[in-house]
Amino acid sequence: MNPPPLRVVPAPDAASGPDAGAVRDWLLGLQQRIVAGLEALDGRPFRRDTWQREPGGPSELGGGGGVSCVIEEGGVFERGAVLFSHVHGERLPAAASARRPGLGGRPFEATGVSLVLHPRNPYVPTVHMNVRFFLAGGEGDPIWWFGGGMDLTPYYPFEKDVVRFHGVCKQALQPFGADWHPRFKKWCDEYFHLRHRGEARGVGGVFFDDLNEPGFDTSYAMTRAVGDAFLEAYAPIVERHCDAAYGERERDFQAYRRGRYVEFNLVYDRGTLFGLQSGGRTESILCSMPPIARWRYDWHPEPGSPEARLYEFLVPRDWA
Repeated sequence: MNPPPLRVVPAPDAASGPDAGAVRDWLLGLQQRIVAGLEALDGRPFRRDTWQREPGGPSELGGGGGVSCVIEEGGVFERGAVLFSHVHGERLPAAASARRPGLGGRPFEATGVSLVLHPRNPYVPTVHMNVRFFLAGGEGDPIWWFGGGMDLTPYYPFEKDVVRFHGVCKQALQPFGADWHPRFKKWCDEYFHLRHRGEARGVGGVFFDDLNEPGFDTSYAMTRAVGDAFLEAYAPIVERHCDAAYGERERDFQAYRRGRYVEFNLVYDRGTLFGLQSGGRTESILCSMPPIARWRYDWHPEPGSPEARLYEFLVPRDWA
């Protein structure tokens, strides 16, 4: 889905402008809260890796840094990453502003939290969540927007789980008006669609980008509502299925469907593309990939099988 035309929206308080510092502090706290909740689910700690970037160099990206919290071979999560980054520079590289050509060369800062969790048990879905803020300065009013969302990618889906996930997303956005959830749900269905396959990556959730039209305070509040709802949406699903029995058949199908996840991230995902094109930290960008994935030539599940049932869930519908 192409983004809507970007409008320059002044902050409600023109004297102070968008409060990037408050957003950054909230994002750091969000990362810490989510990691604590996931560690309680998994029973093992995440590795914390703090990194810094010095300004300059061929990427033109400037300075900044982040905190990468990663788990591998955990009790529940085969691989998981909850990443915070804050990068800034005097000139936004042209490659990183391809969607917004007028932003190239402007001073900017971008900050966000992104997570992907790949559970070992095929009955526990993979999940992705991201919330982010972008600010570009220069002459005239600053240009800023929020983006984010969360989406669920099951292998052996349960309707109760999908309904719950979508229901929490809807509840998070309800205080801002009845129109936002249908809009962001539809955007998610369209964004997480593998056009070359003609199929959805998963069962969706909510997604938004270039969000500035309600003004800074409301856009920020909506973004916080989505980020803060993540554990409520996902943790009960993990608890329900993490001890379910499975065998090689289920693991094999999980690896096959994980291949679709890899395809999307490398071909379409804006965060991955922005990170790689702008000289981001490769270890943090690519730790969202599943540790094991598999591709087959022209494979189709047997009709009526548990594997075939997944494809019934990949047709977008009003789950909430």
